Amino acid sequence: MKKVVFTALLLLSCLLLWGQDSQTAFNFLRLPVSAHVVALGGENITIPDDDGTLLFHNPALIGHAADGSLSLGMMTYMQGTVTASAAYQRYAGERGTWAVQGRFVNYGELKETTYDYQQTGTFSAKDIAVGGSFSYDLTNRISGGITAKLVTSYIGQYSSLAAAVDLGLNYLDADGGWSVSAVARNLGGQLSAYEDEFERMPLDLQVGVSKRLVGSPLRFSATLVRLNDWQYGLGKHLVVGADLLLSDQFYLAFGYNALRATQMKITAADDSESAHGAALSLGGGIQLERLKLHVAYAKLHVSSPSLIVNFSYTL
Repeated sequence: MKKVVFTALLLLSCLLLWGQDSQTAFNFLRLPVSAHVVALGGENITIPDDDGTLLFHNPALIGHAADGSLSLGMMTYMQGTVTASAAYQRYAGERGTWAVQGRFVNYGELKETTYDYQQTGTFSAKDIAVGGSFSYDLTNRISGGITAKLVTSYIGQYSSLAAAVDLGLNYLDADGGWSVSAVARNLGGQLSAYEDEFERMPLDLQVGVSKRLVGSPLRFSATLVRLNDWQYGLGKHLVVGADLLLSDQFYLAFGYNALRATQMKITAADDSESAHGAALSLGGGIQLERLKLHVAYAKLHVSSPSLIVNFSYTL
């Protein structure tokens, strides 16, 4: 079993040397799905909570959610855009968990124009991803997970189809309050492309750690993202967050995303730059025995802030 874990870790390490090109298709797969993750800065792969939406960020975490969890989510994004997600999971024996998932982004009605900006009509655009996940407890502290998914995108009369997998590992020391993870997201490629112009998938290699202070309601998280794309310095790849676990039922969360702050900076007329608070996020949640509600607020796009809501119910 140790050889299996070592081989998986070696695979993730080798992938760090691949994929420097940041020009990718299906970039909606980079959008966060979990409201709790959004509140912690938009990227987190280590919180071992009873939350079915965490499988979209790390498939190795799905075994922590309750058996029979149904999770639904929505998020406001750009003006006129509607996003939604759904996931359902069940236990498979003493160590396994399987899940099905889907996400949808509808960009609404867009203007169709000529090269000189004369409107000739309208068209619609949407992205869809559906898949299945499986996680397995390799040891009492180490779990691994995989998600296989089909991804499709429609822009007017054009469409594209791709297949991809997410791989994840998690080490959890519940007594010490430590959780450490490594994830490779969106490994795969296009099966069909817009006008046969094939592009890369939005590969994202991440490592992260969470630590709850013993005897304290505070839990801190740090995640390094885009480790396969080094157009920014190391500090720009860091996402940090903190949970204030008020009780077993209530929490508040805050986060800072350095990469988002860099990408969303706007230069004013006086040459000053500002991200207008895009790096910051916050949220909270109510976690009852069978019913859970998570809400978060962040600025994920320069055009408008986003409100993310997740609702989970154990059937």
